[in-house]
Amino acid sequence: MGCKQFNEMKGDVMKKDLLTRLNEGPIMCAEGYLFAMERRGYLSAGPFVPEVVLEHPEVVTQLHREFIRAGSDVVQAFTYYGHREKLRIIGKEHLLEPMQKGALKIAKDAAAEFKDLDLMVCGDVANTNVFDPGDANTHKQCQQMYEEQVAWAKEAGVDFVIAETINWTEEMKIALKAIKDAGLIAVCNFAIPRGDKTREGHSAEDACKMMEDLGADVVGLNCYRGPEMTMKLLKKVRDKVSCHVAGLPVPYRTTEEEPGFLNITDHGCNCIPGDNAFPVALDNLFCNRFEMAEFAKDCVQNKINFIGICCGAEAHHVREMAVAVGKKPIAMKYMPDMSKHFHHGTDKTLKKVNKEIKY
Repeated sequence: MGCKQFNEMKGDVMKKDLLTRLNEGPIMCAEGYLFAMERRGYLSAGPFVPEVVLEHPEVVTQLHREFIRAGSDVVQAFTYYGHREKLRIIGKEHLLEPMQKGALKIAKDAAAEFKDLDLMVCGDVANTNVFDPGDANTHKQCQQMYEEQVAWAKEAGVDFVIAETINWTEEMKIALKAIKDAGLIAVCNFAIPRGDKTREGHSAEDACKMMEDLGADVVGLNCYRGPEMTMKLLKKVRDKVSCHVAGLPVPYRTTEEEPGFLNITDHGCNCIPGDNAFPVALDNLFCNRFEMAEFAKDCVQNKINFIGICCGAEAHHVREMAVAVGKKPIAMKYMPDMSKHFHHGTDKTLKKVNKEIKY
């Protein structure tokens, strides 16, 4: 790939940077903390503010550990939606700096627990929800928000920063500039709504090409779309750009009719308030681990080496994806072994009487 490399010395050992790692093969990036924390009862759907970082940091640490054990090469700080606008909505803007710094420290500390693994830690900036193409004041507001978050990430010593879930091309430009001005490796992942274009009307591949031309080191897509609908656009991105490409879908079965999970129907249930399964009634639309593994393999076949999973991710998804691309994560020790199952097993020591009934 034609991207620059930024290796650095760590003690007496040269640590490989993200781009060097991507040149060598696929890397896994597990994220999607919002939904995982909501399901566990530590975060409110709707506001989706990661207060858990300050209120229950041990829970965030444990989720990092689970993703690392499952095969994630990247520990992504849980700063997503921990920005100034989100905190304003819940009246807690004074918590901005401690929340951001706390999330970064948790990620760094979690990575440090696994000294035998060559882990990377990344910062994260996301859609601000204030950008308005016709209001220059919101552009300045976005710039301030991105710059302060990137500054804290750089201070924490992250390996790179991801700008993600942004559907305005112009907003992504602001985020990218903040990252590059700080001298950091930039990953720019768009979230593409229905219609297959950014809010301004740029195709996914054209928007990604713009970011590459402006200095992005990795470009791609995350969130909104399930594996199939994401891959549909990723192939076009891969054909358009020369740098590395990232793909991090949500683990839900979105369709051509409903390509994004923010507006999606569960046709098997008639008791969902408002008939929209997003965000707390997506259970019946959940992808299984094998579907996510197929996505990972498709990525490798299409030379998409930054592979991950977004909102809804669980460790079993990550492990299956990691194994599918040739990795041997710690949690591989506990891969299923149905040969030992009392009913389905093939072990000759199992009782035949337990196989004679259909459950």
